[in-house]
Amino acid sequence: MPLVAHSGLPAFARLRREGHEVLTPLQARALEVRELHVGLLNLMPDAALEATERQFMRLLASSTQLACIHVHPFTVSGVPREGGARAHVESYYEDFAEVRRAGLHALIVTGANPRCPELSQEPFWDGMSQVIEWALKHVPSTVCSCLATHAVVRRYHQIERIKLPAKRWGVYSHRVLDTGHPLVRNTNTRFDAPHSHVYEVTREQLESAGVKVLAESEEAGVHLAVSGDGIRLVYFQGHPEYDTNSLLKEYKRELERFIRGERPEYPPFPDHYFPEDARERLGEHQREVCAALDGDRPVSDFPESALGPLLDNTWTDTGKALFNNWLGLVCSLAHRNRGELFASHVDPLNPLDGAGSLSGRSHYSASA
Repeated sequence: MPLVAHSGLPAFARLRREGHEVLTPLQARALEVRELHVGLLNLMPDAALEATERQFMRLLASSTQLACIHVHPFTVSGVPREGGARAHVESYYEDFAEVRRAGLHALIVTGANPRCPELSQEPFWDGMSQVIEWALKHVPSTVCSCLATHAVVRRYHQIERIKLPAKRWGVYSHRVLDTGHPLVRNTNTRFDAPHSHVYEVTREQLESAGVKVLAESEEAGVHLAVSGDGIRLVYFQGHPEYDTNSLLKEYKRELERFIRGERPEYPPFPDHYFPEDARERLGEHQREVCAALDGDRPVSDFPESALGPLLDNTWTDTGKALFNNWLGLVCSLAHRNRGELFASHVDPLNPLDGAGSLSGRSHYSASA
């Protein structure tokens, strides 16, 4: 599925250099295939703003569906922005009012860094709630990532997230619980995925609210779930969009916080992420850091460039497959007119019945 560079968003040029198919609007029109307009509500903090754009756009660009995809990044009022990130948003992001007026075929809501113990006090809460309320009436399917999942299930299923004893981060093995659901069609029944969160919602909580859990880790908990109708709300508690080095950069940020005195202890390694040779190199660096701090000397640079080539990626192929299945369902269900919700053959109360051969099943009932 080619991306269409319909704006000056720098991510289009970056992805084109990486080898992804990115078309001009003129080239896209010449293909005479359907357009798919996907909103990206980016709630990530400034440091991760552009990386998050690229991560989700890579997953979308890897789809095999016959359509040209237009990504519409936007944000909401209340999310603080400064410096280059603020300029980026002002230059390349659309207003929600513009997105709402034009319509979307699908929506992605990113995670965010938690700031408040109470979700309703988060700076994005009111704006995100307005977007979700609109999407439930006008957008066939919305993907929620990590903290956005916690916020939406709190808002619409009255599920209170649970604070973990310690941050859960790393790469974990997951098992598909319902191989017949079209979102996990033709994926491995067991696969890896990254997690990074300090709160969680459990399978028991979700299922008690009518949410269907599709993939879960014995160690890390729920990764993928869907609203009772099977498609309107898609919940990721993990991070299929992460790059190979995303957890490396996160570890570096935690280490920098320790050096600045913002966290009391040296950060532990993310689970199942660093191979042995990387752990040895990081152990050497830890000794250098602690010696420098004890001697009140400058700390040596973090060996990021040396560690990157040592890392493995065991999750991106499954992430691509999941998003390919999601976009296939959107293509099957969504009205071609962005202002309409579903195609005429789709039952809004049981939309997977309208997915034809893509769904392979029809026993889901609406309970979102």
